[in-house]
Amino acid sequence: MTTAKMTVSPLTKERAKYRPKLPRVFEERGMYVKAVMGAATKAAGDAAEIKGLFAKTYGAPVVTFVGSRTAQLRKVHVGVILSGGQAPGGHNVIAGLFDALKAANKGNRLYGFLGGPSGVLSGSYRELTASVVNEYRNTGGFDVIGSGRTKLETEEQFEKTRETLERLNIGALVIVGGDDSNTNAALLAEYFAAKGVGIQVIGVPKTIDGDLKNEQIEASFGFDTAVKTYSELIGNICRDANSAKKYWHVIKLMGRSASHIALEAALQTHPNICIISEEVAAKKKTLGQIVREFADVVAARAGQGKNFGVALVPEGLIEFIPEIGQLISELNDLMAKEGEYFGTLETNDDRLQFVNQRLTAASSQVFSSLPRAIQMQLLLDRDPHGNVQVSRIETEKLLVDMVADELRRRKAEGTYQGKFSPQCHFFGYEGRCAAPSNFDADYCYSLGYTAGALIQAGVTGYMACIRNLAQPAKKWVAGGVPLTMMMNMERRHGKSKPVIKKALVDLNGAPFKAFAAVREKWAMEENYLNPGPIQYFGPASVCDAVTITLELERGGKRR
Repeated sequence: MTTAKMTVSPLTKERAKYRPKLPRVFEERGMYVKAVMGAATKAAGDAAEIKGLFAKTYGAPVVTFVGSRTAQLRKVHVGVILSGGQAPGGHNVIAGLFDALKAANKGNRLYGFLGGPSGVLSGSYRELTASVVNEYRNTGGFDVIGSGRTKLETEEQFEKTRETLERLNIGALVIVGGDDSNTNAALLAEYFAAKGVGIQVIGVPKTIDGDLKNEQIEASFGFDTAVKTYSELIGNICRDANSAKKYWHVIKLMGRSASHIALEAALQTHPNICIISEEVAAKKKTLGQIVREFADVVAARAGQGKNFGVALVPEGLIEFIPEIGQLISELNDLMAKEGEYFGTLETNDDRLQFVNQRLTAASSQVFSSLPRAIQMQLLLDRDPHGNVQVSRIETEKLLVDMVADELRRRKAEGTYQGKFSPQCHFFGYEGRCAAPSNFDADYCYSLGYTAGALIQAGVTGYMACIRNLAQPAKKWVAGGVPLTMMMNMERRHGKSKPVIKKALVDLNGAPFKAFAAVREKWAMEENYLNPGPIQYFGPASVCDAVTITLELERGGKRR
């Protein structure tokens, strides 16, 4: 592989000198650790079905690493895959893994598969030597080996993976990814175990959306950096809104399946409106209700002479609105069954007629009420699972158009006399490859090092885990969690499949409660907070600060 070198900025040069912090057990003992096994585990849901599908790997215990005076460190070559969307800190996962392998045995080698899972299928790789790894320490992006969204889920793919790994004499594969990628890691681990293939599979929790977490996994890497990057931009816009005093800024944020980014960004910046998808679903709010509530805030502020404001909208909102969620579910099932025929239809009118004839009466009515552009986005943009690509639906523009219509209606009735001048934004790619914060630099390096320790422990079907994250790194606890422990059954592409359970915003949790307690005040006042850019140098209280979400979830007080 020939990789074009990027120009190195002064910041990148200084960040290369940063030495990530590790949990005390690794800081003091290196790879002289032992794995302490806990009790047997069970799946997060649908335990009987999950156990039946993962007969060889189900029920494995949680692992915690403690110091050891002696260690039998073995020689093992390792492969690594970066799977799915980019997240800040991926390069430090590789750096931590590399350093752990070399600490165990200087003869260990690390191979990176190019372009994500497709690289292991095609046998495309590069050896990650010290000179390569050192060039990418503490940098954002996944460009050292690239990423991809190919799914490893069929027996044919598993066999190709085995052939590639055995040809390179690789004894362990580390898959860095989100819930889908780690579900595939669990399937691969089970396949190898069932076939008697002695290749370990270890997962690492990655996603900026923050929805890969549970009682054991306190946070996915990349969330901290991404949300701080978005919050800087939102804080700038809040300041601009309060300066110009004439625009409503409606900002869509990444987070299809959960609203963690929107909630954390709200806690960091104090916008006038922040819609939480999970609350919409829990209260069964219709699209019309959401529009009216949005318009209520606009009108109330206008009554005080404030024709400006800032609103945050999670990208997955539309899927959480009950009647639209039902519509999307029907469309997903319809395309799973008749997608091939649908692809032969030549005109949009034919496509719309085909769909309307096969939807339930209620969903057909909802579908027909949407703007044509949104209808076509629902029909034509599908992800690899065959599902609607919600991120491509311009929810922020849909809301702006409908709020404007509602305000025009109120103006005609004489109940609203303000001005509504909207500006729409979507913050997504801006945060995925940012230079990792100190937290993510430390966390990712520690995850990589932990993956190396799990390989030395000889386990398979595990996810690297660091707990006690709200405390300084020296108090972090390293270990591993069985992938099957986080799984349940979900409907995918018209079929029930085992997947790692996504973590939604907990409406009874401390972060949401903290937001709910102040949002009415924020709606009417300019309580805007500008957190500024990520700081890499300076006092730990600024540079090493964790997200407010993590702080509150672990029992701290809101800053």
